[in-house]
Amino acid sequence: MTNRVSLTQFIIEQQRELPEASGTFSLLLNNIVTACKQISHLVNQGDLVGILGSAESENVQGEVQKKLDIITHDIMVNALNWTGQLAGMASEEVDNIIAIPEAYPKGKYLVLFDPLDGSSNIDLNLTVGTIFSILRYSEGEEPTVEDFLRPGTEQVCAGFVLYGPSTMMVLTTGHGVNGFTLDQDIGEFILTHPNIKIPEEASEFAINMSNQRFWEKPVQRYVEECLQGVEGPRGKNFNMRWLASLVAEVYRILTRGGIFMYPYDFKDPSKAGRLRLLYEANPMAFIIEQAGGACSTGRERILDIKPTGIHQRVPLILGSKKEVERVVAYHLDS
Repeated sequence: MTNRVSLTQFIIEQQRELPEASGTFSLLLNNIVTACKQISHLVNQGDLVGILGSAESENVQGEVQKKLDIITHDIMVNALNWTGQLAGMASEEVDNIIAIPEAYPKGKYLVLFDPLDGSSNIDLNLTVGTIFSILRYSEGEEPTVEDFLRPGTEQVCAGFVLYGPSTMMVLTTGHGVNGFTLDQDIGEFILTHPNIKIPEEASEFAINMSNQRFWEKPVQRYVEECLQGVEGPRGKNFNMRWLASLVAEVYRILTRGGIFMYPYDFKDPSKAGRLRLLYEANPMAFIIEQAGGACSTGRERILDIKPTGIHQRVPLILGSKKEVERVVAYHLDS
């Protein structure tokens, strides 16, 4: 291949279209990319360097941490806290927001991240990933938790990296969605999937069927109609998928269409949902909508939610626009 466009070139060329741009955002994104390359290398090494298995600890959500959950969190923090581009960070793996050390300058952005999404799959050699979201921030004041509690519409960038057979980054800055594949030989992400668009309709759905008895009626109705196939009201056959990895599910939908659902259920009534709004739902919703899809709790658009806590959980229904709209309509009917 000739005239290949690197992620660095892609971002710089986008920046040139904004006369007010200072280059700070490009530097921040490059530092995130550097951290993800380190994580990719460690994931590929696996048991060769003794990093698989449980860390015998729990994160703030009470979930058992893998060794790589802790290691990847540290990689992200150490790659970003010294750069001068950030005012603060938040990670799915720790309780409070992460302050920038006094020794380093403060910047005009906030970063939120899930350092290793799908980590329950890591010991099975299945796809995992990193999810991140970037917000603007006024320089000067030390950020508080409240500064992170902003609706997803205020994101200036969101992305995720897949650590699978190849390492890929999917990225939006609010001007469409593009995919980049890591060329291991030169250490650069190369644009391989420009201007990704999700088909409006599809014949795949992804949901954890083991929770079926706990779902609300609108979700029961939607899945039952899919399972009836050509004999049912949808008049076509559907395939079911479940990868237990949000990054892998979203990438599949970006490339093939379909719908992913982790809806509200009655299995644990104390939880408003399963997935984290700030670290998972918001960045994925930004990406999905920029690719022409839709993202909802079933009752409201994800990007319109005003967060109430940095580890808030929500139901998540995302994918091809017409399929998500159907599930939302069933919620309204009920």
